[in-house]
Amino acid sequence: MKGFFNQILKINLSDQSCQTDPLSDQLLEKCLGGKGLATYLLMKHNPPQVDPLSPENHLIMATGPTSGTPIWGSCRYGIYTKSPQTGYYSESYSGGTAGDYMVKAGFDAVIVHGVSEKPCWIEVSDQGVFFHDAHDLWGTDTFETENRVKAWIRENRPGVNKCGVLCIGPAGENGVTFAVIENDYWRSAGRTGVGAVMGSKQIKAMVFWGNKTKELAHPDLVKRFVKDVGEKGKNDPGVLAYKNKGTPMMVDIMSNAGSFPTHYWHRGKAEHREAINADALHNHLDVTPHACLKCFIACGRLSVVKEGRHKGLKIEGPEYETIYAFGGLCEVDSIEEIAYLNDICDRLGMDTISAGNLAAFTIEAVRQGKIDYDIDYGKSDKIAALLRDMVYRRGIGKTLSKGIREAALEWGMEDEAVHVKGLEPAGYDPRVLKGMGLAYGSSPRGACHLRATFYKPELSKMIDPDQIEGKAEMFAEWEDRLIIFDTLILCRFYRDLYQWGDLSTMIKAVTGMSLDTEAMRSIASNISSTTRRFNIREGLTLKEDKLPNRYYKEALPESQKIITEAQMDRLLADYYKARGWDAQGVPPPQTLDEQMKA
Repeated sequence: MKGFFNQILKINLSDQSCQTDPLSDQLLEKCLGGKGLATYLLMKHNPPQVDPLSPENHLIMATGPTSGTPIWGSCRYGIYTKSPQTGYYSESYSGGTAGDYMVKAGFDAVIVHGVSEKPCWIEVSDQGVFFHDAHDLWGTDTFETENRVKAWIRENRPGVNKCGVLCIGPAGENGVTFAVIENDYWRSAGRTGVGAVMGSKQIKAMVFWGNKTKELAHPDLVKRFVKDVGEKGKNDPGVLAYKNKGTPMMVDIMSNAGSFPTHYWHRGKAEHREAINADALHNHLDVTPHACLKCFIACGRLSVVKEGRHKGLKIEGPEYETIYAFGGLCEVDSIEEIAYLNDICDRLGMDTISAGNLAAFTIEAVRQGKIDYDIDYGKSDKIAALLRDMVYRRGIGKTLSKGIREAALEWGMEDEAVHVKGLEPAGYDPRVLKGMGLAYGSSPRGACHLRATFYKPELSKMIDPDQIEGKAEMFAEWEDRLIIFDTLILCRFYRDLYQWGDLSTMIKAVTGMSLDTEAMRSIASNISSTTRRFNIREGLTLKEDKLPNRYYKEALPESQKIITEAQMDRLLADYYKARGWDAQGVPPPQTLDEQMKA
């Protein structure tokens, strides 16, 4: 099929072998690649109830049909596995440049299983697959790893000047359940612990290069579409907002809504917000808008600290979620200090959302006398020390490295821990934005804000944040459209520019398939049901879709708002119905995995 290579690469680390398998047009028509393809492969190849850090757990890297094309927002890849953080379905995405280099190697997906006898890095190209000893890289940070691997490729592969490197830091090596996979220094497949899975297989890095290109169904239509979207984006208010202020603009937006999580979810506003918002970032750091390949939004902030003890520190960020985690939950009142904590997480290779949540949870535990540790709100150096203890599994850091559920159980704080399925929420309090409660509860990977980005319609008043009636149906449509994003694989920040009609045109131009909204929603629904079946197979029950009790019982002091358990039950019941699942959240059997067995 056009837009694909119609082949996947399977790598067995245990004997350092590989094979290439064909992909049928029939399968690709039903799943569209990306998330759809990877979910099918994960369901097919992963043994039920597998230990996420065992050799039998599969790590799947996939691109979509738009990957490697000129389509705006398409330079991304996805990673899929069973999560060591939650024990359920894992998906994580990253931008930058690596996605295009993965395409150049000539595969629609790469499946890795088994475990290497010793640390290795793997070179994947259209010229073959090569395994390299990584003992000299083991223990290095992500920046050094990327630099050294790229240097090796330049020196040893004549004519290959550039490549894409996916790597882990010490957090992934040490099995920290919220370890990330990084590329382009600051871009991360950041949630659900994919870095720990990579580390468990003793892979330090995966490197991609090649000269393969895709054949497009209608190249002229692709050009026309790209031109039209570029013109439309020039004066789009959302595009301009992201270009001018990046995601840190959300600090003020969420604070004004009373939904900026602060003091480990006890408050909805931070008194020091003017020290950590977008204006603070742009005033205290030298900031240059930074874009992924094929992107005119440039939401990234390439930032250099101007003054103080961190002068000269360079990062891309901090993004909103990192600011919320450390500046809100941990109450660090300096954007430079947040940048410092961000840099530690990037170099050592762990998710800033989980790390910040766990740091704040630890502060609560200390204040309540549950544990003895030198840390408190706003103390950036103490928080930095805790981050390193997590990565190297020292003292209480060993407990925290296993995730929020383990820490809460060990410290007797299960009623106070804020998570869904073991994954901590992003910076949108569901007591104010009720649709985000449904988002956190229904997401297959845990408390995720990205499956539908439903904060957008609630903040923009497309639907009242407190409304319950009819919300699940609207949510399901948003989620379906963004599932199609993840099959293609596209950046979330193009959500306003790529409506159903735009996606239909894109798919036609790249693959030649003619899909209307109903057909695309059918594909998305099948993928959603297949992920649900995967989780049920791994032990998911209805209670794992519920929110933490604190959201039901503890009102935000600024607004006195809560989300009631009855409201959440109604949202979930309506969602299951909109999805065509039964009252227990169980899908019918005719899902993607079942169809392909027929």
